[in-house]
Amino acid sequence: MANRDEGRTVETPIEVRQGERGPSVLALLTISTGLAVLVLGVIWFVWFRL
Repeated sequence: MANRDEGRTVETPIEVRQGERGPSVLALLTISTGLAVLVLGVIWFVWFRL
C-alpha cells in the first residue's frame, strides 16, 4: 500500500511495477482494433454500396 511522506506518494518497486503490460493486453488491443476495423468496414459497405 502506498505511503504518504510530506505530501508525496511513496511506493515500493513492486507496487510501481504492478501496472506492467503483458501479452494479454497486446492481444486485447489487437483483437479489439481488428474488430473495430471489421465493423466499420461492414457499415461502410452497407451504407455506401447499396
